Amino acid sequence: MDITAKNIRNIAVIGHSGEGKTTLCEAMLFNGGAIDRIGRVEDGTAFLDFDEAEKAKKLSVYASVACLFWKGVKINLLDLPGFYDFEGERREGLSACGAAILVIGANGIIPIGAETVIEYCLKAKKPLIIFINGMDKPNADYVGTLAALKDKYAGKLAPIQIPVMDGEKMTGYVNAIQERCYEFSTSGPKEVALPENLKTEMEEMQANLMEAAAENDEILLDKYFSDGKLSKEDTIHGIRKGILTGSVIPVMAGSALYNRGVINLLDEIVSYMPSANERLNAIATDLEKDDIVSISCEENAPLAAQVFKTVHDPYSGKLSYIKIFRGKLKSGTTVYDPNTDSEERIGQIFLLKGKKTELVTELGAGDIGALNKLNATLTGHSLCAQGTKIQFDPIAFPKPCLSLAVRAADKKNEDKVFSGFSKMCEEDCTLSVEKNSETGELIVSGQGEIHIEILAKKLKSRYGIDVILSEPKIPYRETIKAVATAEGKHKKQSGGHGQYGHCKVRFEPSEAEFEFGDEVVGGAVPKQYIPAVEKGLKECMSRGVLADYPVTGVRAVLFDGSYHDVDSSEMAFKMAAALAFRDGMLKAKPTLLEPVMKLKVAVSDDCLGAVLGDVSKRRGRICDSHTEDGISTVTAEVPLAEITKYATDLRGLTRGQGKFTTEFLRYEEVPPQLAEKIILAAKQA
Repeated sequence: MDITAKNIRNIAVIGHSGEGKTTLCEAMLFNGGAIDRIGRVEDGTAFLDFDEAEKAKKLSVYASVACLFWKGVKINLLDLPGFYDFEGERREGLSACGAAILVIGANGIIPIGAETVIEYCLKAKKPLIIFINGMDKPNADYVGTLAALKDKYAGKLAPIQIPVMDGEKMTGYVNAIQERCYEFSTSGPKEVALPENLKTEMEEMQANLMEAAAENDEILLDKYFSDGKLSKEDTIHGIRKGILTGSVIPVMAGSALYNRGVINLLDEIVSYMPSANERLNAIATDLEKDDIVSISCEENAPLAAQVFKTVHDPYSGKLSYIKIFRGKLKSGTTVYDPNTDSEERIGQIFLLKGKKTELVTELGAGDIGALNKLNATLTGHSLCAQGTKIQFDPIAFPKPCLSLAVRAADKKNEDKVFSGFSKMCEEDCTLSVEKNSETGELIVSGQGEIHIEILAKKLKSRYGIDVILSEPKIPYRETIKAVATAEGKHKKQSGGHGQYGHCKVRFEPSEAEFEFGDEVVGGAVPKQYIPAVEKGLKECMSRGVLADYPVTGVRAVLFDGSYHDVDSSEMAFKMAAALAFRDGMLKAKPTLLEPVMKLKVAVSDDCLGAVLGDVSKRRGRICDSHTEDGISTVTAEVPLAEITKYATDLRGLTRGQGKFTTEFLRYEEVPPQLAEKIILAAKQA
């Protein structure tokens, strides 16, 4: 079959976690003949949830890609995770798709995850179909769910079918545009007579669809006003036009688990969803011209593509998922990566079918596939024809928002832990790993505890390394609040050459991290030994006297001392300086400092009160708060120790909708009652 951009549909399946996205994909693949049975997420038998972490958690963790053919059209399905921690996977998949199906349960409410992705699609002008799932369940509330959607997105929703119910069970549907009624059967939808009790409802729905169609086309609007109605063909044309512009969102219903309403959904994908060449032109930069260019989906134009995901397959090695925006990609050719200013030789090209792959010789404009063993090309990088320099904007990934300390269960594997997580950073752009030089801990940062937990299990399965996760140590500091003088004398006599160093030092609070002053008169301490005193004091700054935290904000002034003509040495004066440091710090009212962060939180207006109250409980100070377009932004100063798990806590406060950023501001004194606990804990560790 000749696949062109006209008969390709790239569809992301999105929604809140647990609403049946994967099951719907399974049903579509089954109807399209791509798989021979519909798997179950709960049983760990889903075709698309094939990773061990997904089977264990019974939820989608990674973006999965599979294709099917329906009525001469190739449909690339991207099953995207709905759980908050895997936002990066969702953004990867959405970047490659021209349209989306939102799966929402028939529960009478709109889950937060559904609201998030609807808003994304509306903002990105990405065509969307809403599929109300779970119509097989007792107490399924189609009417209530539709009402909740209409209340939130009034003027955009266009239900195109009426569920036919037998009690609480959906047994068929009415296609309002076609004026046909279908009954579910084991062999698929079977056309039956339209029930009399649904005729009025169908006529009302038809009138609404005609009106929605007319609003999206001036010619149709004139026809609607003059004739009072539109033909089926005109209605379909107007509705489709509205879908493509994002002004119309069709609504359907069914049961993915029992494969009801799925064939109808496939039909509507073919009829209403944009083909690859109908999507909005992609925006890129022509580096040669230093200009922004519009990339249309032309098959006979120079190649322009983007890698949207990277995985390390145990059998195929490194796989790069790629979307072809323009031209053709052929195996055996050489392409250019403008992100690295390097060339890549194209080896094997694959079609993606869950965990399986199918070898092909080329990918055409608008299609999605995978390449193996690219050298330098990473997620977000562009690939283009030699002689051109077309670079797409990188995929906008969320920054890591939760950090955990990680260490090997077996100390001999410490180096392997860093190496393993570093390799996983290539696959997951929402992950970071670094060695904290101050605390000595290896810090892994991601989107949440479950995200990092799954990565730790992947480290075990892929490299055989067990790790222990814990909250990171807070990088406290110690300082002084008073002026004090101290004396340090190092004297040792052991037959032959002895050791002698003696210094008197004044310790004062300072704005600088460390200052050293010299007020020695009369040569009490010879000049050649003064640098040794400074060096000895600097070395002591790494460990304070309260809890061994680094010291800051100290000015040390050497003002007196003594020496021995034979026994004095640089080492002896370093040792003396260390003794003076400990004595002086204890006398100068040492205190504990903690890092204070600038916290900026964006939440919906109805969550503002909860967030403000929570910040106050965390010893935070509100600096600013304002609301614009229903979104409240709060800026506060909060101790780092109070927000180590703020990503998880904020989701609970805001039903998953809150977003935040942090940046370091300064160090401040820890309240005495808390300082005592921290010092005690440090001594017991």
